[in-house]
Amino acid sequence: MTNLPTPGLRPANPNFSSGPCSKRPGWSVEALKDAPLGRSHRARIGKAKLAQAIDLTREILQVPADYRIGIVPASDTGAVEMALWSLLGQRGVDMLAWESFGAGWITDVVKQLKLPDVRRIEAPYGELPDLAQVDFDRDVVFTWNGTTSGVRVPNADFISADRAGLTICDATSAAFAQRLDFAKLDVVTFSWQKALGSEGAHGMLILSPRAVERLETYVPAWPLPKIFRMTKGGKLIEGIFKGETINTPSMLAVEDYLDALNWAKAIGGLDTLVARADANAAVIDRFVQGSAWLGHLATDPATRSNTSVCLSITDAEVAALDQDGQAAFAKGLAAALDKEGVAYDIGHYRDAPPGLRIWCGATVETADLKALMPWLDWAFANQKASLKKAV
Repeated sequence: MTNLPTPGLRPANPNFSSGPCSKRPGWSVEALKDAPLGRSHRARIGKAKLAQAIDLTREILQVPADYRIGIVPASDTGAVEMALWSLLGQRGVDMLAWESFGAGWITDVVKQLKLPDVRRIEAPYGELPDLAQVDFDRDVVFTWNGTTSGVRVPNADFISADRAGLTICDATSAAFAQRLDFAKLDVVTFSWQKALGSEGAHGMLILSPRAVERLETYVPAWPLPKIFRMTKGGKLIEGIFKGETINTPSMLAVEDYLDALNWAKAIGGLDTLVARADANAAVIDRFVQGSAWLGHLATDPATRSNTSVCLSITDAEVAALDQDGQAAFAKGLAAALDKEGVAYDIGHYRDAPPGLRIWCGATVETADLKALMPWLDWAFANQKASLKKAV
């Protein structure tokens, strides 16, 4: 690589990973000193911590009082799988996908559950599918924010208020950064390690009264593993939604999630979290608007994510390379920034088009993104010079 002069300012925090995401500003391990380590999660203190996590989640996300909130194993993936395996099969289902994780849910429903009546409504990376095609007399499964494409639904207006089916929403990179219209959502899932930057391994499952009714009146045709079971004798196991988890949670991770929730509450709750993410995404958008070599993967500004911002390399010489060459160029950019210690883990997702992916959630400081932007130009200029030498 050609050694061009480096920018003078460096991000104070170079963590821009899209998951696990950056810890909150000012975080240190001291924040976890009150974790009840070595104690049972079923002890009074353990139950109290888990219940507090549920209560603060409800308060900050503004979840309706009659919706259940449960802490479940296996991160957002576990929460989504619990919903798919427990709720689907009563009626046809529309599966929406426009990036890797939505496509993964289609695979589970078609190849694992083997449901007979599945409609796939898909779009390529950078676009949303035609949401007018969705039939809400059927169950509907979709991601609110496509983490690997940077494309999100702008709102829930496309969802019918008098739907007959359930809406199951993977909101793992939207929660705490985008406003979720719970009146239109029957199942909402997310993980702790995304928008609030907490530790991994645990997921959240939020159920509407309609989803609870389905659980209590419908029995799937397939056996359910213990880890997925949310009913007993035709009734919801209410303890799951009061902090009595299905399996043993990490009380260290619980303490970290509580720390993030309390930070979110202290800075102003959801309004401030959304505003911070919007301000962060705006820094990148302004840079892209003035760039001769970088563009948004999301084609429509109304659908661009304010968390997982995905960028494509529009430079003509790079675009003329084959797919492997473009991928190598993009990986070279990310590697150069990593080596300099100014941006970690910002390469494109393995199944996504070549480019960069920069997390802009509320735990990232706007000043760090501003400091990062000149480094993108630096890395590109170096890579481009190396490319010309190779040619």
